[in-house]
Amino acid sequence: MKYRIAYILLLIASSVYSQNKQILYDFTDLPQVLIQNPGAKVSFDKHFGIPLFSQFHFNAGSSGVSVHDIFSDDGQDINDKIRDAIFSMSNHDFMTVNQQLEIINGGWRKNETTYFTYGMYEELDFISYFPKDVAILAWEGNANYINKSFNLADVSFKGELISVLHFGINKQVNKKLTFGVRGKLYSSVFNIHSVNNKGTFTTRVSNTENNYYEHVLQNLDGTLHTSGLSSLLDDENSDASKDIKKIIPRFFFSGNFGFGVDLGFTIQANEQTTITASMLDFGAIFHSKEVENYHLNGSYTFEGIELVFPPIINNEGTTPYWQNFEEELDGNINIDTLQNSYVTWRSTKFNASYKYSFGEKGGNDCNCLNTSNDEYQNAVGVQLFSMFRPKRPQFAATVFYYRRLYDALRLKLTYTVDDYSFTNVGLGMSAHLGKINLYGMVDNLLQMQNISKAQSVSLQLGINLIFDSND
Repeated sequence: MKYRIAYILLLIASSVYSQNKQILYDFTDLPQVLIQNPGAKVSFDKHFGIPLFSQFHFNAGSSGVSVHDIFSDDGQDINDKIRDAIFSMSNHDFMTVNQQLEIINGGWRKNETTYFTYGMYEELDFISYFPKDVAILAWEGNANYINKSFNLADVSFKGELISVLHFGINKQVNKKLTFGVRGKLYSSVFNIHSVNNKGTFTTRVSNTENNYYEHVLQNLDGTLHTSGLSSLLDDENSDASKDIKKIIPRFFFSGNFGFGVDLGFTIQANEQTTITASMLDFGAIFHSKEVENYHLNGSYTFEGIELVFPPIINNEGTTPYWQNFEEELDGNINIDTLQNSYVTWRSTKFNASYKYSFGEKGGNDCNCLNTSNDEYQNAVGVQLFSMFRPKRPQFAATVFYYRRLYDALRLKLTYTVDDYSFTNVGLGMSAHLGKINLYGMVDNLLQMQNISKAQSVSLQLGINLIFDSND
């Protein structure tokens, strides 16, 4: 039993994702750059993403241990590796899964200085911090931890599935400044979260004369918020096809709506120097439909666990001891089911970059996009990323090299330092075949020979149609 519990807790710590899209950011050959910075400087006059194929993004990794650390065939007992992993991680290590799929994405140029964008995408986001004290208690038990208070506040997680409908304006104010703003309408398919919990569990020698150990649940105070889940979980005859039929309409008419905004700008300091910054998902979702919240609070002290063989069964089919224990527990630890509405704030993200362009201008072959030949073929720079999370912000720093090849192929090579790794090398490629744009991006190239060793792995790909003023 303890093996299964600890295994689950380790999976929570070994599947981590960050929403940083450092390869895509300021990759101005792609329309999706406007999703990362609505104030990016773009040269095309119209774009249209192939529906459901214009962008798929997925990333997984670990801020604690990797799959290889636990399951490698190195002759070490797996129980020892699990124990070492539990004690090597902290309650600030976390798991998060994030996946995005563009449903539609498009834009058009109103005039030389104004570009409009529109679109809709689906996003799944989940984060859970590693509950270290709970993991130690589940794996080791309490026999060797008399008088130690296990902190139940380590239990902290958030998860949601939403759709986002957006419309943006990109405006070139003058030759140096381009500014952008995007409004967002969120529709929550489901939400579940439990943060800011409190309480401890302590085993100590009883003050009574029977020399029992007593177990103390003290100052418990925790809440589990949910919306949109009850109808999915209560249907005993539910299957995948029925669940999909229930979920799809919620992308548009869930009743749990929210609003947000993206802001961004580009400063062309001089011909070769570009500075950008953006703030994404500053907003909130208001949950009032199909809401179920569970609030637990109280304190309780009990001595040991009494086992009677053979058990004495009363008329209600339970033993008197367990019936009394349950009644005392219910009398001291309150669990209330509430339908109160609540608000969740989006995980706001910040990006900033500095880029220096150099080398020859223009392409050496056909100009497949009919873009300006004033663009340099090389660029280097640095990008910074931060993101608000329940316990503390996440940070990342990236240095990159950008290269235009024959004006039909563009490459971007990145090196990123973040919570997961100091050796994250990524590569992005954008190919332009007439009006068709194909792109793909992948992280952690150094770990591709054995992906189980990777602290994080990221994949992005998509297809667009890009038009210039002559089309």
